[in-house]
Amino acid sequence: MPTVTKEDLISFEKEIADIFKSGQLRAPVHLRAGREDELIRIFEEHNIGSDDYVFGFWDSHELALLKGVPRQELKDSIMRGNSIALCFPEYKILCSGIVGSLMGTAVGTAWSLKNLGKPGRVFLFCGDMSSETGIFHESVKYAYNYDLPVTFIVGDNGVSVMTDTREVWGCPDPWFQGTKYAEKIIYFRYANGFPHSGIGKLIKF
Repeated sequence: MPTVTKEDLISFEKEIADIFKSGQLRAPVHLRAGREDELIRIFEEHNIGSDDYVFGFWDSHELALLKGVPRQELKDSIMRGNSIALCFPEYKILCSGIVGSLMGTAVGTAWSLKNLGKPGRVFLFCGDMSSETGIFHESVKYAYNYDLPVTFIVGDNGVSVMTDTREVWGCPDPWFQGTKYAEKIIYFRYANGFPHSGIGKLIKF
């Protein structure tokens, strides 16, 4: 896969933000800034390649670039309104705008790879509030108990939209911290440089 730099990720999100600001993009868009180093580190340290599957949700522009989707192809898909549900099966990256919807799918894919003896692993990326859902817990538990080739990556920006995750759950730490299930999870914190959705300004079309 081609090398993607931090500057590549930043410039792409800025380009999409500018297009959205101009009113050319008439669909929801979720932008991210501040987690570039962590994502690059994860892809490099785990040598995520063409045989591996990546599952994400509504904030997956960076994941698509890191997985090898060409910049223009990704941009074209976003312009067609697919920002929050990017799917490129040929690159083994599948995303959804529905919370938790692909967690079971990721585990099922890992089960299939293991039991059919196929190459590749599965990496599922989600946020801190998504990691508090029941389906996340069930998926991690099943993957751990059956030693499936799937890793869950939790990027914690402290909020679900604008709701404080820790205030909701009354606990300063994620539920899996200090448990045996933590070995299936990569966890990092970051501050998002964009609003949850859009660019924080009213856009007139």
